[in-house]
Amino acid sequence: MVMSTADFSGLAEQARKVKEGQTTSVELVRAALQRIEASQPTLNAFRHVRAEAALAEAEEADRRLAAGERAPLLGVPLAVKDDTDVAGLPTHFGCQGERAPAVADGEAVRRLRAAGAVVVGKTNSCELGQWPFTEGPAFGATRNPWSTDHTPGGSSGGSAAAVAAGLVPAALGSDGGGSIRIPAAWTHLVGIKPQRGRVSLHPQTDAFNGLTVNGPLARTVADAALLLDAVQGSHPEDLHRPDAVDASAAARREPGRLRIALAWRPPLTLSGARPHPEVRRAVADLAEALARLGHHVEEARPRYGLMGLGFVSRGTAGVAEYAALHPEPALLDPRTRTALRNGRLLGGPIVRAARAREVRQHRRIGALFDTYDVLLTPTTAAPPPRIGTFDGLGAWRTNAAMAAVCPYAWPWNVLGWPGVNVPAGFTSEGLPVGAQLLGPEGSEEPLISLAAQLEADRRWHERRPDPLRTWSAPVEQ
Repeated sequence: MVMSTADFSGLAEQARKVKEGQTTSVELVRAALQRIEASQPTLNAFRHVRAEAALAEAEEADRRLAAGERAPLLGVPLAVKDDTDVAGLPTHFGCQGERAPAVADGEAVRRLRAAGAVVVGKTNSCELGQWPFTEGPAFGATRNPWSTDHTPGGSSGGSAAAVAAGLVPAALGSDGGGSIRIPAAWTHLVGIKPQRGRVSLHPQTDAFNGLTVNGPLARTVADAALLLDAVQGSHPEDLHRPDAVDASAAARREPGRLRIALAWRPPLTLSGARPHPEVRRAVADLAEALARLGHHVEEARPRYGLMGLGFVSRGTAGVAEYAALHPEPALLDPRTRTALRNGRLLGGPIVRAARAREVRQHRRIGALFDTYDVLLTPTTAAPPPRIGTFDGLGAWRTNAAMAAVCPYAWPWNVLGWPGVNVPAGFTSEGLPVGAQLLGPEGSEEPLISLAAQLEADRRWHERRPDPLRTWSAPVEQ
């Protein structure tokens, strides 16, 4: 079965159509469920689909609309990543085995429902969000709508594939080392990694030792901003509680003339990573567009230092914490079991020392923003790899391969600061690549304004994958 039409109308447009009576929530949700079903054998974006519950919620949304009730996303279908609790569904987070259903929504999902959204399902993630690909024995391989031979990235690859293919207008992902920005880059989407604490992770209070945040994936800056506004906010038990931003207003506002630092050199990872020539060409073209729009752009070198040591200890200890809760450890990927052992060694005092260094890292890297307003880098060093590229690799070789392909994103997780992936173009083979706009603490609004200005100039949202080609492509098992 192949669905003949994807829906690329977008989050804001679908919300407007429902509000104005041009369509109904039931119509939107039913169509989204049909697209998910049609695409699942090929794209495999979803781990769980809430067909019956979502349609019942859509009917309730239509009753609320008929009664004159209004909410920002009332009746619009959305998806969330399978590391986020949705009441009644298990949170597998990419793992095999049985899990009890969550008894309550996570705070981000609670806020989505309060905004009126209908959650149609949970999207695939690699095991415990560790890798920049979305593949595993628990669910198979999630594929890129632009080329089903390639990964959409990870770990929010299911959310990215679902949005890029027009299954849903937007989705939530999470980012602990680039897991929103990397799949956004490789599927031609806007992906916002917010400031730490901007979107609550409750019932987690400090996921992956402060590295991980939740954030939106969408085709346009305005849609990503609308979703961020809907889900931002703290739970009383959260450790990090920044003041609110107005992302949607920022998407409508001119950024002014900015000083932009372009950095090609990634942080030290011992991988020898350098940008692929076609990635460098695409990001250089984007830098030229920024200069043409009136911004001052020049090359610079951020003083990253040895940030990788702290990132590895915090991330590996975080994986170990999640893995230790798995009811059947033998079902975990051997690489995860290695991380579990290493994380136990790297936790405790080593993680506390890494967290303590964050203040000095803020000062050292933050000095860049005494001169510049925004840092521009490639989001990844390479285009999306082929499905199966990382199969059969041990833990060390997988980590080395990841560091070579994705060396740019993770420092902003260590810092806890915001970043936005924007589409940068395509390789000669038609594979998407991206660039990140990075800022200091609490800088979502200027980053979103700059991304919106770029979008108006480059019109990236007008280019879309062909669902008839990608959904009907043969998939070898």
